[in-house]
Amino acid sequence: MGHPALVPDAVGVVTGGAAGIGLAAAKLFAGLGMRVCIADLGAERLAHAADILAEAAPSGRKSVAAIEADVSNLDDLKRLEADTRQRWGGTDVLMNNAGIQPGSGIFGPAENWRRVLDVNLSGVINGTQLFVPGMIERGRPGLVINTGSKQGITTPPGDPAYNVAKAGVKVFTEALQHELRNTPGCKLTAHLLIPGFVFSELTARGRTEKPEGAWTPEQTAAFMLERLERGDFYILCPDNEVTRDLDERRIAWAAGDIVENRPPLSRWHPDYGDAFKASLAGGRGPKDS
Repeated sequence: MGHPALVPDAVGVVTGGAAGIGLAAAKLFAGLGMRVCIADLGAERLAHAADILAEAAPSGRKSVAAIEADVSNLDDLKRLEADTRQRWGGTDVLMNNAGIQPGSGIFGPAENWRRVLDVNLSGVINGTQLFVPGMIERGRPGLVINTGSKQGITTPPGDPAYNVAKAGVKVFTEALQHELRNTPGCKLTAHLLIPGFVFSELTARGRTEKPEGAWTPEQTAAFMLERLERGDFYILCPDNEVTRDLDERRIAWAAGDIVENRPPLSRWHPDYGDAFKASLAGGRGPKDS
């Protein structure tokens, strides 16, 4: 049995839907017979993506919409929500997926920080606040899928603005699910998509061929649907390099920095490198000996 929101004629909206995970998810939704609206930047990119979705959709072009929208702009998202409501009566599945990663440093350009937080975090909050009240009122089974990142959980050094934004998405989505499950009559659930290494526009960085360790966006979207059917909140994706077990150990170590009162980001601290490696092998750290 599939998820009750992922059915023919249900309406899905996917931000960042012109490429990568967003397009792969939108294509799967369209293939299920859903009516799908993708939002992104770039008219040509959107038109090309709409052609791909129309080929996947049993009803063709009439069940596909593509709207140029910046998720950091409230007016753009209000227009997106209103267009979807007028076109198809409302939204059943919202995938807040739009994201950027220009790079950042603690003392790096303020513009990078502002843009990353506006798109990757505020875009998720804006989309949720503008779409979800109407989705609840619709009274139908529905989904809110927010795209997070492992970098928002283990927070590795190197790109702090991205980490901060994705950590915020995690916290926000957890709070959203708590709100939804305590709203009388609400048939919506929220879910946090946590991709692994995915070869996409966001991660290509000049590469034209997929690295062996990466998953494709299509693999990630298929895994997401499988886990949605199981009811997972945390959709923790593996890839061709990292297993779920390895992810769990890395996440547990990151949480252990607080519990064990270690230095922050101790995984990359010279005094704790051996203990971290031992933990991956099931060994015993300094406090266990």
